[in-house]
Amino acid sequence: MTSPSTSPWRIAPVGDRSLIVEFGQAVEPAVNATVRGFARELLDEPIAGIVDVVPAFTTVAVHYRPEFFAEGASPYEVLRRRLDALLARGIRHHDEDARTVDIPVCYGGEFGPDLEEVAATCGLRAEEVIARHVASQHLVYMLGFAPGFPYIGGLDPSLAVPRRGTPRTRIPAGSVAIARDQTSIYSLETPGGWNLIGRTPLKLFDAAAESPCLLRPGDRIRFVPVSADAFGNAEVQR
Repeated sequence: MTSPSTSPWRIAPVGDRSLIVEFGQAVEPAVNATVRGFARELLDEPIAGIVDVVPAFTTVAVHYRPEFFAEGASPYEVLRRRLDALLARGIRHHDEDARTVDIPVCYGGEFGPDLEEVAATCGLRAEEVIARHVASQHLVYMLGFAPGFPYIGGLDPSLAVPRRGTPRTRIPAGSVAIARDQTSIYSLETPGGWNLIGRTPLKLFDAAAESPCLLRPGDRIRFVPVSADAFGNAEVQR
């Protein structure tokens, strides 16, 4: 079932070949659903001259070729008016397309070296951190930072901890990490400052695959605890 959104919006230029459409400043599911719905409409019914559409937490960046919108005072004004007209029709939330993706995770130990420290900061036992993380209502807001790197909201508020004071220079791909009110999964080996609580054997990014990114904005995530033996026996899979 789809439902139209009447969220207010604001459009502003970002250089001479890009503009940004903002639907709010609070990172929350309803605002993000409007972001994803608007991005989908631009992709499903493309406007000639728009070359890229980039959804984020509360905004959609629209990159365009100015020569396609040269009939008015400025290309930005011409495109802004077209987007205003599109938005005035209402943006639909495509809830029926939402997927639920299970992510197996081996928590703690060498896979999650910050689990005990997170538990101490939160005044909990490590087992309670795992239980609350598994039970949280996880939603993928956006991808960014690295290819396939998901920003996942819905973390239990009792697990909100700041980023590490000193980032690591190398974090293994598949590491499951939390910071503030979100979870992420390192899709590639990169530096990073989130708190590592576990690791999944799943491969989140494969450039050779038909769909390179395992996850996409709007996915619901269920983290499923697995043992170290199960992790070791698991083949990297998609």
